[in-house]
Amino acid sequence: NLLPFFQSAFKLFTDHLGEEDTLIIVTYGGGVGIALAPTGGNNKQKIKDAIDSLIASGDTPGEGAIRIAYDQAKKTFIKNGNNRVILATDGDFNIGQTSEKELEEMIVGFRQTGIYLTCLGVGMGNYKDSKLETLAKKGNGNFAYIDNLQEAQKVLVTEFTQTIYAVANNTYLKISFDPQVVKEYRLIGFDNKKNAIEDSTSELEGGEVGSGHAMMAIFEIQPHKKDSVFLNIPFADVALQYKLVGNDNAGNQDFRVLYDPKRIDEVDSLYRFAAAIAMFGLGLTQSRSSKNYKSEDVRALAKRAVTRKNAHTQKIM
Repeated sequence: NLLPFFQSAFKLFTDHLGEEDTLIIVTYGGGVGIALAPTGGNNKQKIKDAIDSLIASGDTPGEGAIRIAYDQAKKTFIKNGNNRVILATDGDFNIGQTSEKELEEMIVGFRQTGIYLTCLGVGMGNYKDSKLETLAKKGNGNFAYIDNLQEAQKVLVTEFTQTIYAVANNTYLKISFDPQVVKEYRLIGFDNKKNAIEDSTSELEGGEVGSGHAMMAIFEIQPHKKDSVFLNIPFADVALQYKLVGNDNAGNQDFRVLYDPKRIDEVDSLYRFAAAIAMFGLGLTQSRSSKNYKSEDVRALAKRAVTRKNAHTQKIM
């Protein structure tokens, strides 16, 4: 029942390919095979016919399919181009190297070739996002979950150029709080991080960064004294580390952050909406940090953050 949706999603993707693009389709269902030999992106009908010819059957030997996909990508490698394996699956890898550790080791070996990995979880059921997320990170890539055509349009068309064209690899963001200013801090979404409160340094792994890509992290901090005491005093250092595509030399950028708090209703709507999403997620996971607000508070904050220009984001809630 997932296959028709998968086919519709990738036909949307096909519509935005150009003649400079080359596409290969590798299948794994009851065996591994090549459903479409290297084909130019301008041959849209040929690509769509190949997509429509796919059938769902048999077991899912994901390991063998990944090996063949990388092998084909190496054979058609475009120097200074964007070379990528896109793995679309319901998350089931039940034949071959099924442990996450073995899959990680295999993908780490492949990423040295300069070929990126995008993992797409399609549909519901036995989707295992932890395994797909692991594969994507180890493959210097990204992952997304697609469960409707609207989301497919967003991932494979609207945001495709933001995530598919890499501009940096191995990105890390290290944030160090001044313990004389910040008494405690919490990285939202990492409630299970060991010693999260006692540790004054956090590292965020961004992996591959695409052109137009954005990443947001939210911290909750508790200063030692009243806000007014620390106004415009540096309270955190941020170190950004990365490698440019095709260059193994590490790049570094450092920033100092001044303490300048604002009421939540005074900040940009983007941050207010992000805060609402974070609160919503904490509520879903029944985090102990969500006890001070109700679902009505989350909805009210999200609605106040939505303007006519971005009203479509209401659908997220």
